[in-house]
Amino acid sequence: MWFARLFGITANQMLMVAVGWQMYELTGSAWDLGLVGLYQFVPALLLTLVAGHVADRLHRGRIIAVCLLMQGSVALILVAATLGWGASAAWTSRALLLGVSVLLGATRAFQMPAQQALAPTLVPPAMLPRAMAFNSTGLQAAIVGGPALGGVIFVAGASAVYATCVFLFAIGCALISTVRYQHVPPPREAVSLRSLLAGVEFVWQRKALLGAVSLDLFAVLLGGATALLPMFAKDILHVGPWGLGLLRAAPAAGALLASVVLTRWPLDRRVGHTMLAAVAFYGLCMVVFGLSTSFALSLGVLALSGCADMISVVVRQTLVQIETPNAMRGRVSAVNSVFIGASNQLGEFESGATAALMGPVGSVVAGGVGTLLVAVLWLRGFPALARRDRMVSEAPLQGSAQRD
Repeated sequence: MWFARLFGITANQMLMVAVGWQMYELTGSAWDLGLVGLYQFVPALLLTLVAGHVADRLHRGRIIAVCLLMQGSVALILVAATLGWGASAAWTSRALLLGVSVLLGATRAFQMPAQQALAPTLVPPAMLPRAMAFNSTGLQAAIVGGPALGGVIFVAGASAVYATCVFLFAIGCALISTVRYQHVPPPREAVSLRSLLAGVEFVWQRKALLGAVSLDLFAVLLGGATALLPMFAKDILHVGPWGLGLLRAAPAAGALLASVVLTRWPLDRRVGHTMLAAVAFYGLCMVVFGLSTSFALSLGVLALSGCADMISVVVRQTLVQIETPNAMRGRVSAVNSVFIGASNQLGEFESGATAALMGPVGSVVAGGVGTLLVAVLWLRGFPALARRDRMVSEAPLQGSAQRD
């Protein structure tokens, strides 16, 4: 599973670097860069409840394998469009790039809940905090390597990037197909609105979980700058695709370092306050990045933002999995995926829309300040999260969690 995620996420990151750069080359529009994120988020939002229910009923490894296969097919379509297969010239267009964004969003709606819910079935509960950190190490290694590798390969053309993605998705699909775990289908029950909304109800009733996932949502929604990196690379920092690849990889490089440290020395005390402090520091890094005109400084603060973000991610992911019974993990992970998708894809749209009004610098700086304010508000608004001391509670979950 770990290696399957490594190959799959590397391919996905390369794919998004190429799509973003192609879109900006075609249209030169910050709005269109934001639409790429929005078109991924909307289908993910619409399919979330169904995807969570599927992840709780079917074999999660097979769900992930199908999703990787679908993403590989999207990459193959982009190879054909870029090389002009079946036409006299390349048929890459704004409409095509937005269309494949919809397909990627729909696919990831099913992949993320299954992927998150599968990990806790492979390790003992006491080792889950270390396992989540180690899992994040592979994730961040892929997010580091994917954009950097994609930026370098892009020098040979977008088709070379997309062809490499097809190969990596195929490897990931083959690897995840070999994962075995004891899948016990839950008792058959009629699909109802109540069963679909069970994950939403579960998170809503547990304020520490609600505070953790919503904090991450608003922090990245406001403070994220991924969609605008092509603009910063080309117009402000004056670097090419290779520079864009490094900028996209920098946060993941910092996150990779943090995940390695957390694997060796997992957080033990004051996890709630640590998460809030990490989010505040993330917002500060975004302010500095927005004001920077130095490529080296921009890389440095993006790496530091990745460190802070990883601390927040590990706390959130571990709390979600520890506090949720296995029979509910698919649906609760689906809710968590909506928050992640909203913070990433919807955040890209927000960045593009505000950049169209305020320019890229104003958009990123305002977002960083907004993230700092969110951390302060959540400190007061979610005392159950702020008071959380240990990752694994003294009274572990038995079938259902106690309310905070």
